[in-house]
Amino acid sequence: MENKQEIIYENGRMTATRWDCDGIKMGHAISQFATGVSHTASSPTDVVRLHFGLKGDYRFVYKQLNQSFDLIGSHHNIMYSKGFDIIVENKTPEIETFGVQFPKDLFIQYTQNANEPLKQFAEDILSEKNVILSQQWVPIDLPTQNVIQQIIHCPYTGDLQKLFLLSKSIELLVLSADAYQTLLQRKSTFIRSQIDKEKIIAVRDLLNERLQSPPNLSEIARMVGLNEYKLKRGFKEIFDTTVFGYLAEQRMQLAYTYLRDTEKTAAEVSVDLGFATPQYFNNAFKKRFGITPFFVRNNP
Repeated sequence: MENKQEIIYENGRMTATRWDCDGIKMGHAISQFATGVSHTASSPTDVVRLHFGLKGDYRFVYKQLNQSFDLIGSHHNIMYSKGFDIIVENKTPEIETFGVQFPKDLFIQYTQNANEPLKQFAEDILSEKNVILSQQWVPIDLPTQNVIQQIIHCPYTGDLQKLFLLSKSIELLVLSADAYQTLLQRKSTFIRSQIDKEKIIAVRDLLNERLQSPPNLSEIARMVGLNEYKLKRGFKEIFDTTVFGYLAEQRMQLAYTYLRDTEKTAAEVSVDLGFATPQYFNNAFKKRFGITPFFVRNNP
């Protein structure tokens, strides 16, 4: 069900983890190549693909769609084609991606009575059209990011792992469809330039790297070269949460992981993540998850 491997290329390497759950395949890959290097990927399978770009900038040409895309970190889309041939050019040294592949018949079963965008997408598939859900790639919001991380760090094995991964693959499909519906309904876009979008994504990456000692808002704005107003409004637009809402959620998720997967006590986790007091951490944790840190620590 789970397969990990490292592939060495002439100009780089890729570490990959793949899961197979009753025909639904998921994969997480971190690729490290020299910038400007092109490499190919292909598959003969007739499947629907959910693609999530988690980190890094790249360009790819999709033969079956006769289209090319210039993408920056944090984006997702849904694609279908009979066979799959792309050429990828790295713009940054490291690229991190995640994907889900649904068998065509199963995807249609799930979506033919869903919301309007997915219903139309399913109809195009039934007509054997090569199709992409959205010409505008959708930013990865916090709920979607958390589900992907839950899959990557799945704590279960055996049949329980299989059930967990199946449920999460469907959850990602729902979140992807909902995000596209929200994009269609958005009346205006505040962040319009690619440079500004890259800066907002850099803010997210900075927060992920500094969860234990996060900079304040003015420091973040100075570090990425945005004024605070554009930073706050742009972050909310792209990630559907505030800067500090994102930071609080990520710190809670990290705290949960520490308590579940390490020998750290709740008090130690509280100190590591910079909470004012263990009691404050306990209250915040219980409000977020409905259980105490002590319960997680003693029921991994």
